Amino acid sequence: MKAGSASRVINCQIGDDLCGQLHRRICDRIRDDLEANLLYLTDGKEQVLLASLDLACSDTPDARAIGAAIEAATGVPARNVILCDTHTHTGPNTFSPLHDVPVNEAYVGRLRLALVDAAREAVASARPARIGWGGGTARIGYNRRMCWADGTHTMYGDATRPDFTGLEGPDDPSHAVLFAVDEDGRHIAVAHHNTCHATCVEGATFASADFPGEARQRLRESLGDNVPVLYLQGASGDVSPWNMLRAPPQYDGEQRLREVGAFLAQETLRLMREARLEASPVLRHLFEDVPLAVRIPTPEQVAKARQAQADGEGKVDRWNYVLLVDGLLRLYEIFKDHPVDALAVHALRVGDFALATNPCELYCQYGLDIKRRSPAAVTAVAELADGVSGYCPTIPAIMGGGYSSDPTYWCRLEPYAGYKLVEVSARLVNRLWKA
Repeated sequence: MKAGSASRVINCQIGDDLCGQLHRRICDRIRDDLEANLLYLTDGKEQVLLASLDLACSDTPDARAIGAAIEAATGVPARNVILCDTHTHTGPNTFSPLHDVPVNEAYVGRLRLALVDAAREAVASARPARIGWGGGTARIGYNRRMCWADGTHTMYGDATRPDFTGLEGPDDPSHAVLFAVDEDGRHIAVAHHNTCHATCVEGATFASADFPGEARQRLRESLGDNVPVLYLQGASGDVSPWNMLRAPPQYDGEQRLREVGAFLAQETLRLMREARLEASPVLRHLFEDVPLAVRIPTPEQVAKARQAQADGEGKVDRWNYVLLVDGLLRLYEIFKDHPVDALAVHALRVGDFALATNPCELYCQYGLDIKRRSPAAVTAVAELADGVSGYCPTIPAIMGGGYSSDPTYWCRLEPYAGYKLVEVSARLVNRLWKA
C-alpha cells in the first residue's frame, strides 16, 4: 500500500454569502480556516482519492466537474474521487436554495483549481505506508425531531411542553478512524467519522469549519501541525449538537464547538494508539448511480406557491416565501417533466474498514441500518458525498411532516429513497468482502 495526502485552505472572502440558513448572511470575518484535506491510497492496481471539504454541500455537477479535472491532472479515475463535505453551516455558498443568494461561481472556480493542485500533491507524495483503523464511541449528536400529541413533528422544540410525546428517531454515537503512517512512523493523514450536524455556530456571520475544524486543530497539536485531517460526516439529517431533552437547551455555540472538537479528538487519538498497522490491507472500491423518484408537488401546492411568488415577500413572511417559492415551486419546475434524481453511492474497503457514501442529508436510522448490515469490523457512513440530493427522511418523518420532511427542492426524494439507499450500500459493501 502507498498513501499520499495534502491540505489546502479554501476560505471564502469577506463579503461573500454564507450557506446554511434560509436567510441571507454575509461573511464579516474568518473565525478559523476552512480546509480541504485529501488522502490518496493505491495498491498498484486500485487507486482512490478521498477528500473532506469544509463546505455545507456541493452541487452535483460541480462535484463531477472537479472529479473530471482531477482525473485529467493525476490519472485517478474521476469516479474514484470521493468528495465529502463536512456540512458546516458557516462556509461559502456552493449550493443555494434561495432566490436572492446565487451560488458563488467565482469561489467554485477557485475551489476547483485548489483541489486539482492538492490532488496532484497527494498523488505525487504517495509512499509506502501502513494503515490503521478502529471503532469506538463519542456521543456528540442528538436527534432533533420532536413529536407532538396531535401527530405533527418539528425540527427542534421544547420538550417540557405537555403535548411532547418523544423524539422521532435515534442518534449514532459510534466513532471510526482510518489513518496512514509512513515507514518512519510519521503520520500521512487521519480520517475520522462521527454523526452530528456541524451547526454549533450555524447562525453566525463569520466563516468557520465548526467542530470538525476544532477537532482538526486539537489532533494537529498531538500529531503535527501539517497532518491532513479528514472529517467524514455521518447520517446526520435529523441529528444536531443540542440535546432536545434538556429543559431548556443551552445554545452556547462557541462552547459547544470546543466541547465536540475535544470529544472527537480524544477518541480519535485513543483509537489510533490502540490500532494495529497493516502494510498490505485489501483496497477495493465500487460505486453505483441509483435512480430515485422525486416527489412532485400537487396542483394545489403549486398554485399556492405561484400565488406567494406573485404576492412577494412583502405579503408573505420570509420563511413561508422561501418554502413555497424556493422550495416547492423550484422543485416542480426542475423535475416536473422528468421526476427522477440520480444519486452516486460509493463503497470503499481498506482492510477491515468500510466506507459507504451518499449525496443526501441522510436520516440517522439509515446510517445505523447500513452499519448493522456491514461485514466490516469498522464501518463509516458519509453523507453529502459526490454532490447533494437533499434531506432523505424516514417514513415516520414524512408522516409527521415539518421542515426536512415535507417536499421541497432540498427534500425531494421518494418516501422509500432511504431504504433503497440502504439496500444499495449494504449490497456494495458486502460485495467488497466477497470478491
